[in-house]
Order: sequence, then C-alpha cells, then structure tokens
Amino acid sequence: MFHIFQYQPLRLITQNSLSGICLKLMLSRPVAFTQIWKSWFSSHSLLGKKNIILMGPPGAGKTTTGRIVGQKLNCPVIDIDDDVLETTWNMSVSEKLQDLGYEEFLEEEGKALLNLSASGSVISLSGSNPMHAASMQHIKKTGIVVYLDVPTTVIMSRLKSKGMDRIVGLSPGISLKDILQFRKQFYKRWFDIRVLCGGNVAAEVVAEKVLDAVKRYQDSELETFISTRSTRSGRSMEEDSHKLYFSDIVTQGLALDGGLFVPERGLPKFTAEEWQGLIEATYIERAQVVLERCIHPADIPASKLAEIIETAYGENFSCSKVAPVRHLAGNQFLLELFHGPTASFKDFALQLVPHLFAYCIPRSCNYLILVATSGDTGSAVLDGFSRLRDTDKQRIALVNFFPEDGVSPIQKSQMIACQKENAWSVGVKSDFDFCQTAIKQIFTNSDFTGFLTVEYGTALAAANSINWARLLPQIVYHASAYLDLVHQGIISFGSPVDICIPTGNFGNMLAAFYAKMMGIPIRKCICASNENNVLTDFIRTGVYDLRGRKLISSFSPAVDILKSSNLERYLHLIANGDGQLVTQLLNQLENQGHFQLQKDLLGKLQQDLVAGWCSDEDCLAAIHSVYSTTGYILDTHTAVAKVVADRLQDRTCPIIISSTAHYSKFAPAILRALRIAEINQNPLSQLHLLSSYSALPPIHWGLLETLKKTGNGDHQVCAADMSVLMSHIETLIQNHFM
Repeated sequence: MFHIFQYQPLRLITQNSLSGICLKLMLSRPVAFTQIWKSWFSSHSLLGKKNIILMGPPGAGKTTTGRIVGQKLNCPVIDIDDDVLETTWNMSVSEKLQDLGYEEFLEEEGKALLNLSASGSVISLSGSNPMHAASMQHIKKTGIVVYLDVPTTVIMSRLKSKGMDRIVGLSPGISLKDILQFRKQFYKRWFDIRVLCGGNVAAEVVAEKVLDAVKRYQDSELETFISTRSTRSGRSMEEDSHKLYFSDIVTQGLALDGGLFVPERGLPKFTAEEWQGLIEATYIERAQVVLERCIHPADIPASKLAEIIETAYGENFSCSKVAPVRHLAGNQFLLELFHGPTASFKDFALQLVPHLFAYCIPRSCNYLILVATSGDTGSAVLDGFSRLRDTDKQRIALVNFFPEDGVSPIQKSQMIACQKENAWSVGVKSDFDFCQTAIKQIFTNSDFTGFLTVEYGTALAAANSINWARLLPQIVYHASAYLDLVHQGIISFGSPVDICIPTGNFGNMLAAFYAKMMGIPIRKCICASNENNVLTDFIRTGVYDLRGRKLISSFSPAVDILKSSNLERYLHLIANGDGQLVTQLLNQLENQGHFQLQKDLLGKLQQDLVAGWCSDEDCLAAIHSVYSTTGYILDTHTAVAKVVADRLQDRTCPIIISSTAHYSKFAPAILRALRIAEINQNPLSQLHLLSSYSALPPIHWGLLETLKKTGNGDHQVCAADMSVLMSHIETLIQNHFM
C-alpha cells in the first residue's frame, strides 16, 4: 500500500507534550516559534486529518494549485500522476495509456488510487480519476473534494498550447470537446466544493480561492439568517445563541417578529471572471453554480443540490434553454419566463423549492404549507408540490388561498385542476392583500400554531415569495439573461443593461437587484405597475400611502397588489440592516396606512430604481401594436412592462423586459386586444381561437393539457374572516394527517 505520512514534527506531537516544547521554543526563539505555531495552527485547524483533494479536467491547473496550497498550509502535496502513477508503473502516464488502451488504463489507474493512504495532505487527482467509482469513493472518504471548474474553451486552448494530444478517451471520431463535456458528469458527481477558475486567473489566486472555499465548507456558522426587524442592540444572549441557517428558514418562512429572513452577512459576490466562466454554460449549470454559493453545503450538499436542480429544470420546461432571451425590437429583449408547466415565472421557484423543503424538514413532523396568490403562484405551487415523492406527500400538504373573484378564469381553472391528494385551493371572498395579510397573521399567532403542533404534530410553513428560498431561483434567471446577451454577441461582459419588470409583490424586482449586487452589470431596475400604482408613487416620492386606496381589478391581476411584502427586504438593505427603522416603517404602514422614507434613503432608492405605470387601455394597445408589427403576442403583464419601458428607457443600452407569463393565461384580454368581437366564455374555446392565429410563441402546451382535464372537481370557498380561515386549516390537517 502506498502511504503518505505527515512529516512536520509539530504534527506528530501529542497534546500532553505540546505545552513543554512550546515553552522551550518561546524562551529560545520567540519569532521562530510564532512562525512555526502559526504554520502548524493554520494547517491543523483547516485540515486536521482531512485531505484537500483537487479535481478537474486536464489543464485545470490542479498540480500547480496543489503545490501553492501545500506551501501555504505547510503540508505534504501529492500529485497522483507524478507521485503515485508514474512511481508505481515506472513509466510515464502517456506511455501507460498507449500500452493499455482506454478502459484497461482507467482500471489500473483506479487500483493505484485505491492503494493510496494519506492524511492532512493536498492531493491533485488526474483528470480521469473521477471516472473510476470505487477509487473515488475511497479517496472522498479521506477529505474534501474541490472541483476546479474551468470553462471548456479555456481547457481546450491550454491543452493545445501545451501540445497535449493524448488524454484518456481520445480516439478517431471523438473530439476533445466531446470528451471534456462527457467528463463533467463525473466531476459533478464527486465534488464537495466548486471553485470557478477563469481563463486569465493566476494559480496563486486560484489557490486562495481554494482555501477560502474550504474554510467556508468547514464553517457554516458564517452563513446565518436574521429577521428584517431584528435589532442587534436589542437581541438577547439567548437570541444570539439560537442561530438560524438556510434549512431552518426554508421551513419557518416568516420570522417570529413578523419580519422576513435575510442573510446576515449579505449575498455572495462573483468576480467578473467567474461570471464570464458561465457564459457558455447551460441554464442548469448556471443555476447550480449560483445556488451553491447561496446555500451552504451543510444545509444541502452540492451533489444533492445538483440532483434537485436537474429534477426541477431537466424535463419540466418545454424549452431546452429554460429561460430564453428573445429579441423583440430595437434595443428591447424579452426574457421568456413562461416555459414551465404552469406558464408563469413562478415555476422557476416552485419547481425547485418543494424539493429543497422536503430535504430540509425534519422527518419527525408533518408540515402544512400556506400560500396566498394573486393568480400565478397558486397553480405553480400546487404543481410543484404534487411532483414530490409519495413518501414526502404523506408528510407535506398545502393549502392555496386566492381571491375568488380576483383571478382570471383560466387561472382559476388551473388552480382547481392542479389540486392533488395533498394540495387544495380555497377561494376567499376578498382580494389578494387580505389573503396575504391573513397568512402573516396566522404565522405570528403563537397560540394557533402551538395548538396545531401539540394537537396534530403539524407545523406551518410558507411558500410565498416571503420565503427566502423563493427568491434564489429568480436571481438565477436574471443573471442568466445577461449572460445570454453576452453569449449572443449583443454586448460584451461589463456593458450595462436595464431591466424592466411588471411588479406587484416586489419579489421579482428584488431578485434582479440581488443579481446586480452579486456582480451582474445591471444599470437600472425599472418597476412597472398597472393602475394599482402604489409602488410607482413610492419610488418617485418616498411616500408609501395606502390611505383612501382601493384595489382596482385590472387585466394584469398578478400585480393587482397594494402591499408589497418583499419591499421590506429592500428597505432593510438600503437602511444598512437597521431593523428598528424597518419595524417602525412597517408598523406605521400597518397602523396609520402610510410611511415616508427619510431623504438619504430615498436618494439611495432612486439610484437603484425607477418606476412607471400603465393603464388597461395602454396595455391592450401595446399587445395589439406588438402583434401587428412582429407577430408576437405579449401577455398583459409583459405588455405593462413594455409600455413603461418605452416611456422610461433612454436607449443607451439594451433593456431586458421580464415576460412573466404566457398570454394563454389571459385569453379574454388578449382576444380583446386583438379586437375579436365575440369571445366565447369557455377557456378551452378561447385557447383554440388564439391558436388559430399561429402567433409567436405558440399556445402553451401545459396549459392546454391542464384545461382538458376535469381536475379534482370543485374547490372550497370561504368568507374573508380569520377564524374561518383557521377553521379550514384545522379541518384540512385533520383530513390529511390524522
């Protein structure tokens, strides 16, 4: 067996003898002792008996990076090619490959790795080691596997410059690019940590990134969450000791003080080189890289996260690009977010979040998820949770509250048809703001939630955009849209873009701003409202005023909202985490119906955001105009954003308009915009009529199939009364879990 042992004397000192030797060193050579102690402590605290195992394609820089990391930690360095394979075989790796051939070489290489015994070392694997499962299972148990993720084009360029014409698997008819792409599946299977390595990043920088990534991996204490209403000075020692992590806040949803969860240390930052390394990546690959940085591996390991992302976006979206960017006209581009199973942007979060939720919750408790929707969330959350495994459905149920008369007929048909054995829709005789406020009040009613836990062993959770996990997938598609424009040659990386989003609850807008904070060059975030233009007034004046405001039903019901929940997170951000101020503003809104930002905060807000609004008449006119000139049909929400973008953009850079829903969901309004005189009231007939136009994009496949189904029958309807809603919740728990 091939053994590597630590050769630093201090690594072999027992704990009992350490103090005496330390004292002698301190008395004789204090400077030397300090240097030796720091070296021992940095290596020991970071590695212990674990190895750092560097993995990646040939040309990724594993050998050079490994040597630098080893020098920094003052620990042994093992290069599998040079120190193990060639020593064992007594010949070069290329000669062995030529002698044995592809399959036999992999087996012999794997046997050599199986015989390696090492601890506290930096190990640089060969590019083909990860293709041998047994040896990787062996080596993975000894430490932390770090994947040096280098863009394929960069690897090909490096290998060409080095004249490397033989790598494992290369044969006539199989290109180098094909081999590198094929190998990615094995790298993704084994790594614990990913380090993005651009084409021009020095090995010294890569080594520092490796060390930073290992430190993050070993210290989940750094990635905790706080409430937007928490005050550092007012927190007790007990509150400080009870830290909350991603897996906690996914299930809890809303903070106990009524605030929303945000990461205490903010969001991770990507360098320009790291973003550029994702230009050629697929949507799924981009999603995994971004979400790995936002979710600590102690909460969800990278391999499990990859599995969840593949499940969410692999087959459930009708477009292979998942969130394609389409040129509309001039400098305007559409980010198409409606290719998921329920035809709206909500699918991006709600195909993913149910699986995150199921992984994070404890097995000892049942969960009932409460959702309030202004339209699109309902069918998306019902569909998403219905795709869980049967074993998870037995312990996770969902109830979706929506304004009975405040959604489109097709949206209501969707929500009824998407009901499953663990998911129900309840119409409420009120508007969305009541539904959303009611859910918040239920979560903060400790008597009721405590009763459900004690009596039925059931906890409540939220899947609305107030849940932090709902925002993360939205960050991905805003970043991906920018990278697509770069990939298409529309802009070069670093050139700014504006983003215009139809905005109601502010979650989508907030996600775009988060993408900007993480390094995407977004210049202005343009908030587009319909006639419920409270947000527009707020952004322009700094006054959030609900006094005398009544909700107006519009052709864009998903943004028929007066209280924008996620605005609270943005206020917390521009107030530099001042939870006391956020609490004061939100309490004033709740009790007096208004609040006003102080001048400095308004200045910050107006640096980030601009806003406008659009009437129903202008919305329909935009749909007609765009169809007449391009043959493309906008949905009503996208049309609102298009109108506002036309008014507010300065045409000095591209503008990405978020197309948040498929026009099929709002067929009556679309047919009216297209000036159809007689409109059949049957939703299915309306879709068939729209399909006769042969417009772009075509009728949504999932929506058509849903409407053809009879669904699970009718749905429950209840009064706008808190006690009635709580009674419904208790009855549903009794029926499903007891």
